[in-house]
Amino acid sequence: MTDATSFTPARRRLLAVAALASLGLPSARAQAFPSKPLRVIAAGPAGATADLIARLVAEPLAKELGQTAIVEPKPGAAGAIAVGDLVQSPHDGHTLLVGVNSLVSEIPHIVKLRIDMRKELKPVAELARGGLVLVANPSFPAANLAELIAYVKAHPGKVNVASYSAGTLSHVLGLLLNQAAGIDLTHVGYKGSTPALTDVMGGHVPLMFDGIGTSLPLIKSGKIKAFAVSLPRRSPVLPDVPTFTELGYPKLEALGWMGLWCPPDVPPAVQARVREAALKVLAQAAVRERLLELGFDVGSPRPVLDIEAGLKADYERVGAVLQSIGFKPE
Repeated sequence: MTDATSFTPARRRLLAVAALASLGLPSARAQAFPSKPLRVIAAGPAGATADLIARLVAEPLAKELGQTAIVEPKPGAAGAIAVGDLVQSPHDGHTLLVGVNSLVSEIPHIVKLRIDMRKELKPVAELARGGLVLVANPSFPAANLAELIAYVKAHPGKVNVASYSAGTLSHVLGLLLNQAAGIDLTHVGYKGSTPALTDVMGGHVPLMFDGIGTSLPLIKSGKIKAFAVSLPRRSPVLPDVPTFTELGYPKLEALGWMGLWCPPDVPPAVQARVREAALKVLAQAAVRERLLELGFDVGSPRPVLDIEAGLKADYERVGAVLQSIGFKPE
């Protein structure tokens, strides 16, 4: 039998790595990462925001890690199909997900799912951030938020506001505006921004809270008009539109962001390496410029613990507002 003390230092290191690998310990798996192409799941249909941002960051992210990447859009079940795919894949960091923060902060309140999104998703990095904008049909008789509120008060119970889905932030901000301004906008829920915006442009429903990214082309073309954004500061793509906080309604401040996610039990060293690569990608001028074109600002480099605290606060805030109106998940 060979005496282990006779091994060279290099040989002893190899034996140590082999021993860790045989035990399946995270440090061994982290050292091997990445050992194959990355698979990036986009939580949404092809061509939608998650898919566009996934395709924007996947290639430079993989390049930073010395690999290639494949993007796979997965629509359906309020993001649960995409999350389920992530959960069923190996938890080694080679499969990642790009999806909106509402997967954790809103969807659990809205839809009854077999999968617990809050437990299955761990944020790695915030990729892009945006907010919502209150928009209207161009013929709506108000030039600013104060006139809008005055008009609604003068026509109690007669003014509708659309959301892209009941229970989402688009719905919640309408409820918060009612509370803050003492008005009674009537909610009309849709299944997606496109049909809701179509009805706003057609004059069938006068108002809507929508994502800046989807409303931006219509605002620029004059097909709808904007009153205020939910961001903490004015959007760089809508510099002339004030924030709700500026106008005296700080309770309507709310962020929406697209994140890079993984299962929570991916080795911490792998998570850290992916996050470091993602932050380098977000620093690239071409990526930042494209995000602006899509209606987003670049994601914040805030620590993961801060992201998780924000998700928890948003989850509790949305839950409290929906509970106040007796909202029940479908």
